Amino acid sequence: MPSEIEVIRSSRRTRTVGARIIGDKIVVRIPARMSATDEEAAVAEIVAKVRKKASSTRSSDDQLIARAHELNARVLEGRATIGSIRWVGNQHNRWGSCTISTGDIRITDRLQQVPDYVLDAVLIHELTHTFIPGHGADFWDWADRAPCAERAKGYLEAYQRFGPAGQ
Repeated sequence: MPSEIEVIRSSRRTRTVGARIIGDKIVVRIPARMSATDEEAAVAEIVAKVRKKASSTRSSDDQLIARAHELNARVLEGRATIGSIRWVGNQHNRWGSCTISTGDIRITDRLQQVPDYVLDAVLIHELTHTFIPGHGADFWDWADRAPCAERAKGYLEAYQRFGPAGQ
């Protein structure tokens, strides 16, 4: 976890404070006109949030990688080439993505609370892309090997339309 914090005052920011981890530091962007007192409080609050999210996500990323390796062996006969796999918060229109050349997979953090069979289907879908690009018949022959694949597709369709249950 980065211990160095860099604060950048931005004339384009008027009210919001943002932060993210870049390399080995946490970069915080604040409005240029923010007072020193407000800056101290805002930076402390957002750095705490970033650290909390990073620490909880890191263990979840490890679990995601272990799950992908297990699914690759059990469902895909070890055919997938796995690079990195992690949760991301910037995918709002898709469930996952795969960089075919590296085997890097990103899964939207919107799926962190879905049933296991749904997450498994998305992971198998992205893992299949590492050895079959596109969505042709061969691709679906492999991707649909996910346990409860059709049920997972229905769940995701409803989730896309109506959001998580109970909201």
